[in-house]
Amino acid sequence: MMKHAIELDPYFALAYTKMGIMYSNIGEASLASQYSQKAYDLRERVSEREKFRITGNYYRSVTGELEKAVQTYELWAQNYPRDPFPPGFLGLLHAVGGQYEKSVAEELESSRLVPDNSVNLANLMLAYAALNRFDEAKATYQEATGLKLDHESLHVQRYGLAMVEGDAAEMERQVLWSAGKLGVEDMFLSTQSDTEAFSGRLARAREFSRRAVELARQNQQNGTAAGWQINQALREAEVGYFDQSRKDAAAASALSSDRFTQVLGALVMARAGDSARAQKMADNVAKEFPLDTIVHRYWLPAIRASLALNRHEPAKAIELLQPEATYELGLISPSYMGSLYPVYVRGQAYLVLHQGDEAAAEFQKFLDHRGIVFNFPLGGLAHLGLARAYTLSGDTAKAKTAYQDFFALWKDADPDIPVLEEAKAEYAKLQ
Repeated sequence: MMKHAIELDPYFALAYTKMGIMYSNIGEASLASQYSQKAYDLRERVSEREKFRITGNYYRSVTGELEKAVQTYELWAQNYPRDPFPPGFLGLLHAVGGQYEKSVAEELESSRLVPDNSVNLANLMLAYAALNRFDEAKATYQEATGLKLDHESLHVQRYGLAMVEGDAAEMERQVLWSAGKLGVEDMFLSTQSDTEAFSGRLARAREFSRRAVELARQNQQNGTAAGWQINQALREAEVGYFDQSRKDAAAASALSSDRFTQVLGALVMARAGDSARAQKMADNVAKEFPLDTIVHRYWLPAIRASLALNRHEPAKAIELLQPEATYELGLISPSYMGSLYPVYVRGQAYLVLHQGDEAAAEFQKFLDHRGIVFNFPLGGLAHLGLARAYTLSGDTAKAKTAYQDFFALWKDADPDIPVLEEAKAEYAKLQ
């Protein structure tokens, strides 16, 4: 019996790594890490080719060492040039690193080897969109449709493209497609919540988030539910509802303690002004995940810079954000969406320093990279950041235009949002 169990080890290893990838794709980070670790522990019993797959996934999902994952996939591609998996994984990792031209090249190669892989085509859409090559992104979607592919990633990317272009009818078509689909409808509900928040409709955003969390919990995907909840918490903090943001973060933590719930919870506390708790949470994350590239080069610098702003140390905040220049325009875990959080925090630091031109350059990145930001709410708030930056630079005409752009975007916003009230008071002083 023991010999038979050993012979089965390779099958367990391959099954574990597939489970790890599956759980990673649906936002269950803890389960993804657990299964990827199990596969890695059995890696010596599989073929050389499968060892590459297991090891690369281990670096992605367990340790978070993205550079090592890239090196593993590159070596896999060199040894097995006809294998479509390594360029597909490399395409995604290059997108995480903000290297979108490389991402396009790898995804095209993967699609050449396997033309009907829906995930590769969805990732290709992401890379094209990030380069503002929207026509090519839509053409890729049409290619997938022609091949009868129907993966949720294709549809959520098409929704994002429609949102950027203001195509409400296409957005609605994609939402209707998601209705009733297990593990998909909640994703679209949370996406809709961001769209509403992008334009200041916070009450509607909260309702979409509530439904997304509830549906994910019904599907027994607590890690995913925590992701939708913490996403709402971040929005609440950025518009000035600090008490609500802390409540939402606590609710997310009660659902899951995975790395991204922890790290985003720390960011919520920092942005909501609870510096002591944010510092403690950030220190715990740094200790628990000492090798994770995105944690240490994207999220923790944004958290620590926010803490520096809370201490009225804007120059220190800018200094803390220097390490992440290579990742700040990337499609970052957990959502693989470009939130540009370090850019936003740096822009705020320049505002505090009264360096209007420098602040404007940061907030302008949100407008220049709509295909990265899509409907992430900071993209809407960046218009207000620009208005404040132009005011500091003494360019009243540009400041007025930027305020008017913000008010136009938020024309149907809830009237009592703190950041909106502040913006109206600031604009009145320019008249």
